[in-house]
Amino acid sequence: MSVSVIIKWGGQEYSISSLSEEDTVMDLKQSIKSLTGVLPERQKLLGLKVKGKPAEDEVKLGSLKLKPNTKIMMMGTREESLEEVLAPHPENDDVVNDFDIEEEVIEVENREENLAKIARRVKDYKVEELNPPREGKRLLVLDVDYTLFDHKSCAESGQELMRPYLHEFLTSAYEDYDIVIWSATSMKWIDAKMKELGVTDNPNYKITFMLDSAAMITVHTPKRGVVEVKPLGVIWGKYGEFYNRRNTIMFDDIGRNFLMNPQNGLKIRPFMKAHLNREKDRELYKLSQYLKEIAKLEDFSGLNHKHWERYLSKRQHH
Repeated sequence: MSVSVIIKWGGQEYSISSLSEEDTVMDLKQSIKSLTGVLPERQKLLGLKVKGKPAEDEVKLGSLKLKPNTKIMMMGTREESLEEVLAPHPENDDVVNDFDIEEEVIEVENREENLAKIARRVKDYKVEELNPPREGKRLLVLDVDYTLFDHKSCAESGQELMRPYLHEFLTSAYEDYDIVIWSATSMKWIDAKMKELGVTDNPNYKITFMLDSAAMITVHTPKRGVVEVKPLGVIWGKYGEFYNRRNTIMFDDIGRNFLMNPQNGLKIRPFMKAHLNREKDRELYKLSQYLKEIAKLEDFSGLNHKHWERYLSKRQHH
């Protein structure tokens, strides 16, 4: 059954009808975020109650027994300007709260409700292609915050916070890989950051498309409760003729983003304190060599990206 609600916020009404009874309050908040730009943690939804208490994020919408087109008032504010995005964040530090995903994976990867969520994203999420996929290329999926860019430090411009070797890295990767940017923020921010970093219209490489938080799904893990992840199945479902688990690699500084596809994820060291580390950080430089090495392989599924540095130094000493 699909659930349809109308969110009233800031004098406007937003109608949402893409959710099902199996989706959670968090999925609803994600949909609201893609329409309004208000982050889930900033949203207060009035009138969503279970037994007289506000509904928790993991509650399924079906259990709220909402009538079609129920109106829900929302309170919450948007992070408005790029200055605020470039300013230091409050203490919500995901990198510190990340966990080692080994023990959680088996539980999550093949659960039917998670695969069903992916299937819905494949169906409903609209990818805006910037450049067509290229026959025979592998796929590199890149996170933004702390992977390409230190989003916490203060700076006059995004350039100062850019990870060293970024453009050289993307230029080199583009020879063998189609490049997709996937950030857990809204498309407006991703666009702004990519322009600010000079990635969007770089003459030396092209971005195939970008994905935002609305392409993510929430999964329930036994130990950590509900977490948001980036399921590569969304891309494989939409572009199965080009990309699959054998030719895709994804960089992210937060390991739990790989929960649905652990074998394809490489956990990159977070790039923080740009002003101190700008001279020292060589991660992208070394990773571009790793990407070159593995691009020779027909199939990535035998690799353990956790040991990428070891793999690289073995190959380089031969």
